[in-house]
Amino acid sequence: MPELPDVAAYISALEPRILGAQLERVLVNSVSLLRSADPPLVSAQGRVVRDIRRAGKRIVIGLDDDLWLVLHLMIAGRLHWRPRETRLSGRNQLAGFWFPSGTLVLTEAGKKRRAQLHLVRGEAAYQSLDAGGIDVFAADPETFKNVLTQENHTLKRALTDPRLLSGIGNAYSDEILHAAQLSPLALTKKLSDEQWQRLFGATRSTLQLWIDRLRAEANLEFPEHVTAFRDDMAVHGKYGKPCPRCGRSIQRIRYADNETNYCANCQTGGVLLADRALSRLKIARENR
Repeated sequence: MPELPDVAAYISALEPRILGAQLERVLVNSVSLLRSADPPLVSAQGRVVRDIRRAGKRIVIGLDDDLWLVLHLMIAGRLHWRPRETRLSGRNQLAGFWFPSGTLVLTEAGKKRRAQLHLVRGEAAYQSLDAGGIDVFAADPETFKNVLTQENHTLKRALTDPRLLSGIGNAYSDEILHAAQLSPLALTKKLSDEQWQRLFGATRSTLQLWIDRLRAEANLEFPEHVTAFRDDMAVHGKYGKPCPRCGRSIQRIRYADNETNYCANCQTGGVLLADRALSRLKIARENR
């Protein structure tokens, strides 16, 4: 799922292409994509793009007359910039947005259709779609700690809860926790002040590092191949490969369709987190 740095890169790539341009035509090619009916999607046609924003993991495109297109790419949705004469073809091309300089195409891989498009009127309407997590760059350390300790969750769960923090998912939470040298299954209410300082600093610095890196790439060409698995990530998607800090093998916890990657030597004091139930027992013993 595209997370905060990926969404920031998309926005950087879109701004020089569509900001101030007229949205000439919109076509939705999937009945599951459009999640709103009023105002009708056709009312977006002919409007000029006045703003492009991020709301959590959503891309928000502001049009004339206080209309807002809200795109949530979910897990497999991606954006592509194509020539103006492009026509939608194939079941994975869900929508097209035609502008004078080119066409923005929304695709979604796989059979499941999770990507979402809303057209709403007014800022309050699009803000209501956001889960409400705080922007870590707008928060101070105390606010960050208070939000994440509302309940006693594992750090992995707390970092990826959109009701708590805005824009962080599975990939960058792994990178943050490795940078902070903290276990993904450490409990939020068991952290020391020094650990909270490390976590807050690592969250901001890791996200900023990837925002800057991906924006620089987007300034060269449109980000056509957004992925959660990047060669220069430290641990995410690196199971079995050496940790860039200590050289030990990266480990994983698998659950549902996801996995958490971590370095046992750097993050858990050498403890292997074989599964979530067993890991919680081990973490509980460590924190007694």
